[in-house]
Amino acid sequence: MRWAALPILGVMLSVAIAQDSSSTVYTHSFRKGATHVIEDKFEARLSPANATYRERIKDSDGNDRYELTITPQGPSGDTKVTSWRVQLRDLRYTIYSNLLMEDQEPSLALKNNLWWLNPNPFGMVPIRARRIVKVEGFYVVFQVKDIHYTPLDSPYLDSMVVRFEFTNSNPGTKQ
Repeated sequence: MRWAALPILGVMLSVAIAQDSSSTVYTHSFRKGATHVIEDKFEARLSPANATYRERIKDSDGNDRYELTITPQGPSGDTKVTSWRVQLRDLRYTIYSNLLMEDQEPSLALKNNLWWLNPNPFGMVPIRARRIVKVEGFYVVFQVKDIHYTPLDSPYLDSMVVRFEFTNSNPGTKQ
């Protein structure tokens, strides 16, 4: 009987580790190459009133090369927001919809879902985890820094602040 509890304990421990707000999750994009970017840091401040965010990312030659887009997710036909999705696309090769994915095919794999800012406690990636994706010759680092619900016990987001960094050197585990 006592051995039967081990799998349950293992699942509980996995959920506790996955929800650790100090965690860092790292993956490689399916997109390989040597392109570098002009390094930059910025914050996206999201709310239902300002639910979509766009930022152009320049390559090392100073040309607009990528577009970072953050879009809200919520109940169909409603203005309420339950999560946000981050997308990075190459402006030259629009066939690829999101370079922040490890694999071009959608899956439930943790490292293929870093782009989904889902605050659900049972979500794939902890909402405050530091996410690092190596895309071609650069890294995209992003992390939710602030999150607010209205009312506080609601599943609907009132605001979220996400910090981004685009760098050509491996950010490793530095905070």
